[in-house]
Amino acid sequence: MYKILLKPLLFKLDPEKAHHLTVKLLKFALAIPGGKSIFKSLYESKESNLTREVFGLKFKNPVGLAAGFDKDGKYFNAMSHLGFGFIEIGTVTPKGQDGNPKPRLFRLPEDEALINRMGFNNEGVEALVERLRKNSSSNFIIGGNIGKNKVTPNENATDDYVISFIALFDFVDYFVVNVSSPNTPGLRELQEKAPLTALITTLQALNDAKPNRKPLLLKIAPDLTDSQLDDIIEIAETTKLDGLIVNNTTIDKSKLKTSQQRIDEIGNGGLSGKPLKNRSTDIIRYISEKTQGKIPIIGVGGIQTPKDAIEKLEAGASLVQVYSGLIYEGPAMVRKINKAISEASI
Repeated sequence: MYKILLKPLLFKLDPEKAHHLTVKLLKFALAIPGGKSIFKSLYESKESNLTREVFGLKFKNPVGLAAGFDKDGKYFNAMSHLGFGFIEIGTVTPKGQDGNPKPRLFRLPEDEALINRMGFNNEGVEALVERLRKNSSSNFIIGGNIGKNKVTPNENATDDYVISFIALFDFVDYFVVNVSSPNTPGLRELQEKAPLTALITTLQALNDAKPNRKPLLLKIAPDLTDSQLDDIIEIAETTKLDGLIVNNTTIDKSKLKTSQQRIDEIGNGGLSGKPLKNRSTDIIRYISEKTQGKIPIIGVGGIQTPKDAIEKLEAGASLVQVYSGLIYEGPAMVRKINKAISEASI
């Protein structure tokens, strides 16, 4: 129904407006008497072999919603009815910020991809905490993706991550450090060995001082060289990171079907969706082989079919996340992926 009726209408709208409209429609449908039961029957996976225990958390299935869809914790209750095993909210920053000027989200239908330069638009960590506090009874696994404010210089970036880490600690199940978005000037410089080691070490010290520490993960860019990936592996091992998320969006826009003229018209931004699939899977395999599978990986990038997800799991991922694929394939993709994973007994 999504591809036949809803998708053609949504694709006539500005992508950002379509995003908000979609969630409003979902919330409306869930509020109708019997709506939640209908969605449960349509989208919830019932296979018993889908549960996963990763970095000390028990996931009801291995398919999650990636960060970026729900930056402010406004949608996770509604989205949890679409069959996800977990949802990652954010990226959130200490202070609210508008992000980059609109338009800042673009579809590439020929490539089944998106380009975004959102720029960590969010209402700030305190607004997110208030929202999560009101929903603290939820037993759904929620990850918190944290970043720095655009105006914060890199030499003070650790302070921003610490603020959000402390504020969110009691309200999320795991943390993700985002230093890999291409849409905040200079952010990716924090992926270099020295600043990244210092940042993760600081957060882990705070984490280990808590009575019940939370899993801490790092989200990396797909544009890193093998040498840089080796540095990431070394940092992950020395700072005892609980896992890696592979990958964020890419700045590589070569080999697209979309015309170069259109790409030039769009301008800067990170590319996600189908074109990222192979690079993401290759990095998952590289890290998994180098570490002998000792560092849990959440695989994300270009997942639109059950086969795509299975490839990432077979390459070494423990869990997977989707976002762009949801835009092109619709919510039924989550159950299809889970069914295929169950049948393949991965």
